[in-house]
Amino acid sequence: MTAKSKIQLEFPIKCSPSVLYNRLSTASGLTEWFADDVNVKGKRYIFIWDGSEQVAEMIQSKDSRLVRFKWEDDDDDDTYFEFLIAKDELTGDVTLLITDFADPGEEEETTELWNSQITDLRRVLGC
Repeated sequence: MTAKSKIQLEFPIKCSPSVLYNRLSTASGLTEWFADDVNVKGKRYIFIWDGSEQVAEMIQSKDSRLVRFKWEDDDDDDTYFEFLIAKDELTGDVTLLITDFADPGEEEETTELWNSQITDLRRVLGC
C-alpha cells in the first residue's frame, strides 16, 4: 500500500472564527457548503453526496479553532482531514488551514476539490 500525500492548504476567510467554526463543525453548517446532507450521531458524522454516504468520526475539536475528522473506511491510521482556524492577533485576519491526504497522483484533484468547496463556503458566509 502506497502512503498517501499530506496536503496543506490556506484560505483567507473574512468572518469571525466562531461563525466559521459553526460551518465546519455542525451538521447544518456542513450541509450549507460541504455535503448534500449531514447527519450527526455523537461523534459520527454521516456525509451524503448524490445519495451515497461516507462516515467520518470527529476525532478532535477545539471550540472556534479546530475540527479533525477521520474517515471510517480509511485503513490508514495516520490520515484525517482537518480544519484549523488561525487568527492573526495584529491584523485580525482569519485564515482557514485545511489538512487532507490524497492517494499518489490525486493531489491536484484533491486540491481543486477543496478550492471548489471553499468557494462554496465563502459564498455561504458572504465573504
